[in-house]
This record gives sequence, structure tokens and C-alpha cells, in this order.
Amino acid sequence: MQRVPPNEIHATLGRHILLSGLPIVLDLAESRGALARDALTGADYLDFAGFYGSNALGFRHPKLLDPETRERLLGAATIKVGNPDFYTEEYATFVATLERTAAPPTHPYYFFIEGGALAVENAMKTAMDWKVRKNLAAGRGEQGTEVLHFQRAFHGRAGYTLSVTNTDPAKTLYFPKFDWPRVPTPAARFPLVGENLERTRAAEAESIAAIEAAFDARPHRIAAILIEPIQGEGGDNHFRPEFLRELRRIADEREALLIFDEVQCGGGVTGKWWAHQHADVSPDLLCFAKKMQVGGFLASRRIDDVDNVFKVPSRISSTWGGSITDMVRATRILEIIVEDDLLENAARRGDELLRELRAIESEFPALVSNARGRGLFVAIDLPTTQQRSDLVKRCFSERLLVLACGDRSVRFRPPLTISADEVSDAARRLRRALAQLS
Repeated sequence: MQRVPPNEIHATLGRHILLSGLPIVLDLAESRGALARDALTGADYLDFAGFYGSNALGFRHPKLLDPETRERLLGAATIKVGNPDFYTEEYATFVATLERTAAPPTHPYYFFIEGGALAVENAMKTAMDWKVRKNLAAGRGEQGTEVLHFQRAFHGRAGYTLSVTNTDPAKTLYFPKFDWPRVPTPAARFPLVGENLERTRAAEAESIAAIEAAFDARPHRIAAILIEPIQGEGGDNHFRPEFLRELRRIADEREALLIFDEVQCGGGVTGKWWAHQHADVSPDLLCFAKKMQVGGFLASRRIDDVDNVFKVPSRISSTWGGSITDMVRATRILEIIVEDDLLENAARRGDELLRELRAIESEFPALVSNARGRGLFVAIDLPTTQQRSDLVKRCFSERLLVLACGDRSVRFRPPLTISADEVSDAARRLRRALAQLS
């Protein structure tokens, strides 16, 4: 194999691909844990970005490198199996592992596909199929394909998801979209006490009124309510449990499915397998990808009152049905999360990171506000978009990788394996970066 040397990688890719990423070259062989090695300089970067939150265990986790796991990964990687039609031990082992670890027993139906956007899109199709069949059975005709969604939502850039994604306009500009109901996002502002709490409650009331009005204006046309239990791309926007429970009530009363998009906030990052488990509310359809390695969704038995997509062949499918190599890796990752108690680690390290950010908020009151988080799903706000962008760059100069989100937020997405020392190290680097902006 003729390999491209590190000093030629950007030029090689740039001849064919729009390069808008980092100026480093990731060295997969030398990166370790939360440290990403730059092949150009040999410098290590503390990775609190995690490939947009998809890096579950960091780099080169020793349990992913043991001989048995390496052999299974290699065996799966030599051919890409069409999982919907050809069944293998690797596929079944992944499903069984998912069933006994992350999948709620209330959701017995599983669908797999590559990528979060296609996971969400197929959940939307499942809801449309369910609602239209119910309308036909009730003599209401073939209708019921609209999806109610929220402002500042990001659900992907494919097909139906273009109609519900509304963060950066560049992601959807000029592409055809459906005119589906979009309602205000009652994001909590922290600390969630006093005036912040009252404003959040008022925003919730406004949003719920808009949801009820949308159902009134479009009788029998709305198939689902779609929401991220914590919005990621749109600004790390948190919702009170009371609001998510209201969505459950409305979905039940209005004969719509409740879809939780946990592509980014699922997979253990919040200290539980799923963010919605903190609110004690259960969706009908639960979407996942990123840290789970495989995209897809889980469905509850609420869809059983029609001949749903899990009963009628070929309603939803794809050639690969998720990558079998990803399934082998995901199987071991799920096992490691349990073996090493990484949900508890995410909760503890997340508390430590949030305490650091709240201290930083008091140290830099003119720059930092709204420190917030659930487990390792953590963020802060800056006063302006420009200051936020400057901070991300300053963090990079301090060899700390972080992510922008929303209009003026910075989000942190370390791996579930992050240590207390690494949390402290990240806070030191962040303080140095902020000092340069002061």
C-alpha cells in the first residue's frame, strides 16, 4: 500500500475535498486515551471534542486492542455484509449485547442504519406509517405525515431531516423542505433558580400553547413530536423534566408518537444510557448513533396497533443495515462501559467539570455565563459569536479541543473514560485561553 506521508495529507485531500477542519493530522497509532497526537508536530491535544461526541472510549483503549477483539474486528472488516438479508453471529451478538445493556426493555423493536440522520429519518417514516394507517382505519383518508419539531433543532441533513433541522441556515439553504409545524424551544438558563426558573416556566407555557395550537390547526395530520432531550448543535439547550413529561402527555392525547433524538445525548454521556432517563419519561421511538457506533432507533409496543414497519417487509431498510464492523466494535464498547462502570465515571467527572466551569464563570464574569451540563454533556456561553469563535481558537492554541454550538456557546465532549486529572488539566487550559481574551 502506498501511503501518503503526514506533510502531504492536507495537500492530497485539498485537491478533491473542501478542507474546513483542523490544521493537524491525526496520528491514530500514537494517540492515546483523551490525547490526540498531531502527526505533523508530535504535539498532543487534550480532546474534549470527541468527533462531535462520538468517541466513546478515547483513542486506542486497551480492551479494544486485545487479541480477541482485534481478531473479531479484522474478520468483520474484510467484507461488508448486507445485514438485512444475511445474518451472522457478529450481528446477533451485537443485538444481544445491546438488549442486555443500553436498550430499555420497553422498546423491543430495533432498526439499524449508518448515520444519525438516517436513523432519525427512518424513525420519522415509522411514525408517518403508523399515523397514516391509523387515519385510514378510522376513515380519515391518507394523511398524517407531518412532524412537529423545535426551533434550534439539529436532526441531520438527509431527506426528511432537512425539514426539521434549523440551526445554521447553510445546512438547509436551497434544499426542498416540508412546511411542518415548528415551535419555540424553552431552553433552561442556569443556574435554574429565581428569575431564570420563572422565565423557563414561561417559555415552556408558550411552547406548550404553540404545540396544542398546531395540533388544533392540523387535525390528524401530525404523526410525531420530535425533540432532542438535550439539544446539541443548537446550543446545548436543556429542558426541564416537567416539559418533557408534558410532551409525553400531548403525544398520548393527540395520537402522535413521541420521538427522542438521542444521537448526541445518548450512549452514556449524561451518566445514564439515555438522557431522557433523567426525566423519568419514555419516548415511543428512540434514535441513536455517535457513541453507539451504529445508527438506528428503538421502538416501543405503542406502534403495535397497526401493521407497522416491523411487520411489513421492505417499508424501511438499507443495503447494509448498519456496518457489521461497527457492530463488532460497538459490542465491545457496550461491554467495556459496563465492565469499567463508565456511566458512573461520566456522572462523577461531569460533576467535576461543571464545578470547574462554574468557578471559571465567577472568575471571568464578563466572558463566561450559563455553565450547564448533565454528566459529560457540558457547555458554557460567551457574550458574542465572535468571542466564542475566538475562545475556540485560543483553546486550540492551548492544545485543548472543544466545539462551538448555537450562536455563542462552547461545548465539551470528552470520552467516557476521562480522568479527574484530565478534567483539571482541561480547566487549566481553558483558564489560560480565557485570560488571553480578557
